[in-house]
Amino acid sequence: MGQPQKPIAAEQQILSLGRVLQSLREEDDVDVLIETTISYLKEEFDYRLIWIALYDRLNHILFGKGGITPDHDTSFLRQRVVLSPGDLLEQVVIEQHPLGIADLQTEIRAAEWGKIAEKFHIQGTIILPIRYKDRCLGLLLLGSERWGYLLTGETKARLMMVLGELGAVLYQDEMHKQQKQTKRTDEPLLELLENLRTLSNLNQRLEAAVQATHKFVSPNRTNVYWFEREGRYFWCRMSNQLVKIDRNSSSQQSAGMTVQELSDFYYALAVNQIVSIGDARSSLKSHFTAKLLQRLKVRSLLAAPIIWQKNLLGFLAVESNEPRIWTEADKNFVQGVAGLISLIAPNESMESTIKQIQEDAQLTSQVAQGIYSEHDLQETLHSCAKRVLARLGATRFLLLQHDSEQNNYQFIYQSQPHNRRPLTFSLNILKELDGQLLQRSTQAVEIENLDEDLRFFNWRPLLLENGVRSLLICKCTHGQIPAPLLVITHETHRSWTTLEKELLWAVSQQIGVIVRQWQLHNRTTQQQKTSQAFEQCLRILTQSQNSIEVEKKHLERTALEQIASILGCPLAVMLSWSPGERWAEIIPGVIDNSLFGIVSDASISIQSEALIQWALATENYLTLKVDNLPPETRKWLNVPDKSQILVMALRTNADYEITGMVLLADYQERRWSEQNLSATATLISQLAWWRREKQITRLLESTTEELRQLNWYKHRRLEEIQRITALSLKQIHDLGIPANELTQMRYQLLLRQLDHTATSMSGMLKLEHWQLHISWETMPIASLLKRSLERIENLLKQQKLWIGVHGLGQPIDEQESPKNSSLVRGVPSSSAQSSMAIAGDIVKIELVIHELLVTACNRSQSGGRIDIWCRRLDASKPSEAKHYSTSEGADHQTSLELSITYNGAIEPQLLTELHDNTPKDVLAPCNLDQPPALHLLICQNLMQELGGELNFYQLPDNRVVSRLLLPLVGNDS
Repeated sequence: MGQPQKPIAAEQQILSLGRVLQSLREEDDVDVLIETTISYLKEEFDYRLIWIALYDRLNHILFGKGGITPDHDTSFLRQRVVLSPGDLLEQVVIEQHPLGIADLQTEIRAAEWGKIAEKFHIQGTIILPIRYKDRCLGLLLLGSERWGYLLTGETKARLMMVLGELGAVLYQDEMHKQQKQTKRTDEPLLELLENLRTLSNLNQRLEAAVQATHKFVSPNRTNVYWFEREGRYFWCRMSNQLVKIDRNSSSQQSAGMTVQELSDFYYALAVNQIVSIGDARSSLKSHFTAKLLQRLKVRSLLAAPIIWQKNLLGFLAVESNEPRIWTEADKNFVQGVAGLISLIAPNESMESTIKQIQEDAQLTSQVAQGIYSEHDLQETLHSCAKRVLARLGATRFLLLQHDSEQNNYQFIYQSQPHNRRPLTFSLNILKELDGQLLQRSTQAVEIENLDEDLRFFNWRPLLLENGVRSLLICKCTHGQIPAPLLVITHETHRSWTTLEKELLWAVSQQIGVIVRQWQLHNRTTQQQKTSQAFEQCLRILTQSQNSIEVEKKHLERTALEQIASILGCPLAVMLSWSPGERWAEIIPGVIDNSLFGIVSDASISIQSEALIQWALATENYLTLKVDNLPPETRKWLNVPDKSQILVMALRTNADYEITGMVLLADYQERRWSEQNLSATATLISQLAWWRREKQITRLLESTTEELRQLNWYKHRRLEEIQRITALSLKQIHDLGIPANELTQMRYQLLLRQLDHTATSMSGMLKLEHWQLHISWETMPIASLLKRSLERIENLLKQQKLWIGVHGLGQPIDEQESPKNSSLVRGVPSSSAQSSMAIAGDIVKIELVIHELLVTACNRSQSGGRIDIWCRRLDASKPSEAKHYSTSEGADHQTSLELSITYNGAIEPQLLTELHDNTPKDVLAPCNLDQPPALHLLICQNLMQELGGELNFYQLPDNRVVSRLLLPLVGNDS
């Protein structure tokens, strides 16, 4: 831009720059600094317009400090310029960079400077910031009549050096002024502290604190507000305008403020946060700030909390009717005074606090004594609740225990005033967040306003409905949640001190030990009762084994009494039946209450009774409410409407028949623990096995008695038959032999047969009186079959059956057959008998074959066919070894497979029951209990004893097969 009019030497410029810099460093007066700078710029630079202004950061304003103009009128250069958005001057202040203007007259962003440029014909202009450490302290404007704004490097360097030195000096001056203007808080605080030592009571000290604060901050009002926990409101205890305000005075209504009104303001103070509300600034939310200022009727507020041992006692407030920016000194002083008040406040109630601490220690000591005393739980809790409610000024004392069966919290103890009813509801299980809150807590959790607090949300409706507005809650053990909980409630919104919460926490931990001890005692008592019940039931079983005369129903009633004693039920009955029966018998066990009963002579159908069918369909026990019972059941079961039922079938094994059901009834309010239910189910199962054993024993005893009678009767009859036969033979021998040769031959044949029969009968009577005797004989299979077929000859003729024998070689010569039967084919004659002979008790084997042939005849249709298949089996051949069992392969190398097949009807159930591997319930109705299936079972068991095997099965073409496996005589025998 403009250059000096007269060229000067470089040395003169450096000397002039050095002098001005030296002058700036040594001068303290700002006005002299400005004049020195202006004089240097006027001498060294050719500018028609020079202006220097200082910048006020707080108000965003430039203050003109002078300069030069062409007409020497500098009045407008000392005016105040308010910076506007978009203004060139504001741009330089904010960006802190020089700005060049080619023609100031045409610049629309220059505002009033455009008119000044037209007046003095100023064009090229440059605006430079006066700055230091990134802080703008002012501006320098240089204007020239020439167009453009270029500066040479050397000229710009000298100019920036002068402005830099000026900025440094101005910065130091500003810092010095701020230090002078800044209020010192240490001296007034020390003076206040010394003054507080000389005062005797709290009100005088509060008055001194208020006066010192009001003098230092100079607001419109300075007040101390005190907090009342019961009722949750603040009242003005001290003010610079109204001294020594009593909370019970008439002014309380105008000075009192509830926590509900203050809301966010209260919670900020509770966490020891200072609240500052000034000109367009607030530490609270904007919508609440306006509400708070309107409530206090002020425009600015500065409040510091008064806190002692984490308890909010009140707050110190300075209030202004005009918008005001609170300085750090104001905040620090108010906070310091509030801290001093928090230190002197406890002295007022020191004696009462010491007394209260002693009473709290006595309370916890008495609760601890309850752990070791023999008093009942209710008595211990009653004494504790009375003292805790009086100490905390609460309404209800509630002790909750988690019920795992209902998955909720039940009141195991509660205490309240005489004019309040006990709570009759249960509380749901805690939400996860609430459970975690209690899990992490190390002191009582406080709910000051249940209407607004979202914690324990699922408890709120029931508690609010019963008048609870605030509460304290503690977990009574250090274990996992859910755990026993102690809850203290109040009917108004209130808060509790830290000391009160710590006291309740200590009491709750001791109560937790008492509750744990009580639970262990109850568990031990219940275990003893269960043990006694098991012992008594075992004694009943022993009596039933050793004493025949003990009545069965008496033992069952005694067992039902022991089962009912575990759950404490007033009603215990048993419905009993035998397999195959349609009606159940009622066996009463326990009826200890007139409200519970049964109709003992009622007819109960097993198929249509709902309780029986439900019990049969349930593998274990089943519990249900009386409301779920059908009307038919209520006709014979008399129980109150609010009752609960437990039914369990007398089940022993999945394959065995169920012979009864146990029914227990109790009031619905009673809770059955899992431990007691498990013990009850075990005893019922034991009763089922005991009943089954008794029934099997009776059945076997009865069967044995019948068989003994039958055996005695038949044996005596055989003895008589044998005696008469022997007598008849003796008489025949005495008569002599007839003279006719043919008659003599027939006579001798019959006589030999009778002698053989009598001899075999004598051997059976002698050797097989009370048990079978296994003899060892051999006989060709052809002869055995021939004799067996001869015995059923008449039956074959009656049924018109055709019978064929396969696998024995040549057929029998019809002429050699003694019966000359036309229905029997395939049996070899005596002259061509097969070499196959069986070994064993031939008489019993013959009886078994006879029984199988009789069964085949009886089950075949008239005119049908019966086939007898004979096949030699060799155990040494792999293809035939599969037919042998383990014992057969070891004892017999060769066997005969004798299969009798016929077309006839046979029940599939009978085939299943005759299978060896099928488990059989001796109490269940069975086809094998009566002939002819009983005869087949006897034959099957007899063949196993004789070393053979007998199986029954049905072929795909519906033919029935009786497969008999017999031992063959070896070649070396």
